This record gives sequence, structure tokens and C-alpha cells, in this order.
Amino acid sequence: MLRELGVNMYRFSFSWSRIMPTGISNEINPAGIDYYNKLIDELIKNNIESMVTLYHWDLPQRLQELGGWTSRELIHYFKEYARVAFETFGDRVKWWTTFNEPLQTCMFSYEFDSMSPGYDFAGIPCYLCTHHLLLSHAEAVHLYRTEFQPTQKGIIGITADTSWNEPRSDSAEDRAAAERSLQFYLGWYMHPIFSKSGNYPQVMIDRVGNLSQQQGFINSRMPRFTGEEIERLKGSSDFFGINSYTTSIVYPNDAENSAHYRIPSFDHDRNAMGYQDPAWPDSGSDWLKVYPKGMYSLLSWIRSEYDNPPVYVTENGVSDRGGTKDVARIDYYNQYLNAVLDAMEEGCDVRGYVAWSLMDNFEWRAGLTERFGLYYVDYEDPARTRIAKSSAKAYANIVKTRVIDPNYYPEPDVYIPGPNSGISKTITKFILIAGFIIQVMLFY
Repeated sequence: MLRELGVNMYRFSFSWSRIMPTGISNEINPAGIDYYNKLIDELIKNNIESMVTLYHWDLPQRLQELGGWTSRELIHYFKEYARVAFETFGDRVKWWTTFNEPLQTCMFSYEFDSMSPGYDFAGIPCYLCTHHLLLSHAEAVHLYRTEFQPTQKGIIGITADTSWNEPRSDSAEDRAAAERSLQFYLGWYMHPIFSKSGNYPQVMIDRVGNLSQQQGFINSRMPRFTGEEIERLKGSSDFFGINSYTTSIVYPNDAENSAHYRIPSFDHDRNAMGYQDPAWPDSGSDWLKVYPKGMYSLLSWIRSEYDNPPVYVTENGVSDRGGTKDVARIDYYNQYLNAVLDAMEEGCDVRGYVAWSLMDNFEWRAGLTERFGLYYVDYEDPARTRIAKSSAKAYANIVKTRVIDPNYYPEPDVYIPGPNSGISKTITKFILIAGFIIQVMLFY
């Protein structure tokens, strides 16, 4: 599949449990090491570089029993795991990401019960999780830079995720709510790394601190970094990884917040609500509507907020509910790639783009119902036959020609009917793609 697409990089994740079943370095699984060695070596044979993520939400159970990411002990154990990965695979892996989508790890797992371990404990453990996760990231990066990067010559960073937050109107209140929401979602993780302060966004420090006091807490629910930790975090990423799929329209939630100010929660701290324009084209996921301008706006915001860091769009894509003639997915990639290129023309330092995903896969809470793949997977076939969709051929054409062709709708390898998401076919222009990498990714 990767050879057919013609890509030169493949982004995938290691499973901590597959390499170290208990999460601790005194027990390393040879079969897990062998699995990833074979994958990396096969990619090298085909002139495809590996972009490896160390952590994509799967924490070894024994470490969860220690308290998971609410426990400061995980900083030490994550550093141990990173060392094993760098020592074992760093001679061939030159692109590292410590964490993928930490917002999902901390908010949806500890604030809510929608992802494992499903704490459903609002307002406190999500902040602990983020604090320890960021410190774990900093330790892994410091380890790589001091002991491995000088000889292995790779780069290392982190990938956060957000939707673009569009103000409901041009009013000061709506614009402030949209900005605050971006700081709570994206700045929460990236501000300590990319801002001059090396700390959490000031709006978060102030709001969580003030609300904590009003709610009767002795200290802020948001932990504080020490001066040494701030210096350790500042600049601890060689690139700004961003995953984004859609846009939310945001407005303040003042009335609800005033009525429930004594009940702590992340959403109460954020004081913003969001919705999506029903006129935007749908997808196979309830949360994902198509608004390409949001990608341009997000990249422009990153450029302005963090002094134009080198950016990799490490996930972008769209879902449907099946079928192989996926015209809607072709349109989505054409439109969103155009938006990325528009941002580049304005000066955004975007260096790479990753399509989610190589093939249909298990989409967490949605299971097998939502399909994001360029390749169709026949789940009824014991062999799990993979079939190139129309989008795979269109994407391969972009990789080959470096041109977005708005009229190129190839036939799939095998036609399998599926519902149409109704995404518009409008493409504004032809643009030469230059200076950044076309990639695909798959989570293992």
C-alpha cells in the first residue's frame, strides 16, 4: 500500500505494552522488539522513513494501577521506556514524537469517562495528568538530546490536537471565548514548550486559580511548574505537531458558569461552548464537519502565537461509513491541502502533512463503523482484504505530480457501494506542492 502511494514517510506508534508488558524496563518483550524491527527494516528497504510516536493512549495496566498519569512516578517510567526505544530503534528511526494528542489522554480519560480509564472526575485529575505528561515529555526529550541525538541525528517533538475555534461573531466576548478555548485546548500543552514564558497560558493559570479559590480549594487545581521544570520544558520540541480535522463555532458560557461556579470542571474553567454550522458538509462522524478554512486559520494562529515554529500536520482526514468510490474523501484532501498551502503562502513554516489514515481501522469508541482509510478493509473477510479506494489513487497522484487536480476522480480497484457524505467538490485552484512531505500514517 505504501509503495502504491509513493510516500516517503510513514507515521506509526509503538505500543508501550508490546515492548514492556508491565511498563517497566526490567521486563522487555523480545517478540515486541522483533515486530517493530521487522516493520522499520521493511520500510527502509522501500526507501520509506519511519516517524514513530512513543505514546498513543495505551498505558500498561500495571502503571495504571499505580495511578496512571495522575501519579508523578510515571515520569520516571516513561523515561525508562523512551530510553529502551532510542537504544533499540534510534539507529534507524530519525523522527520521534513523544505523545500523540495528550488532550485525549488527559481530558477524555480523566475528566470524562469516554476513554480509558474513564475516571469521570471533573476539574482535578485532568490537570494532574497533563502536568505529569508534559514533564515526562521533557525528560524524554532531554534524554534524547543529550545521549542519542548527537550520534543518531534525529529530531524529536510532540503532537497536540484541536479543532479550529471560530468566534460566533466579531464581538469582543465571542472573540475572547474562541481565544480562551484555543488556549485551554492547544495552549495547555504547547504554551509551556513554545512560548517565551515556558509556562501554562496565563488565562488558564488565572481562571483555574481564581475559580479554585471561590470553590473553597486551598491551592489552585492546576499544578505549578518549578523554575527548573519551566527551563526543562521550554523549547523541548524540534517541531510543532498538530492534528486537526474540523472547526467549532465558539461563544462564552457566562450564564451557565455563573449558576454553577462552585462545581469544578474543565469546561467550567474554559467558559466556552461550541457548535458546528449545519450547512457545513457532513462526514461519517458526528463530530466532524468539513470547513477547510479552519485549517488555514489554525496554522495562521500557530504562526502568530508561537513565532512561526516548524509545523508538521501530523493527522488530517475525514470519515465515511463505507464504500470504495469515496469522492467525498478526495474533495476533503484537495480542499484541506489547498488550505495548508494557502497558509504556507502567507509564511507559515509547514514542513509536512500526514493523511489519516492508510487503511480503515478500529476507531476507538466508534469501533469499525467509521472509516478513515485510503484503503478499504473488508472486515467480513478473515484475510481482511485491503482494496485501494478512489482516494488512494487520487492521493498517490498528488504525491507523484505534486499538483492538486480538482477534476481527478479515479475508479477504485474494486467498486464497493457506500453512502455519500455529501462533501462539496469545489476546488479553488491548482497549486504546486513544494517544500513539504506527503505522508500517510497508521496507528499500531
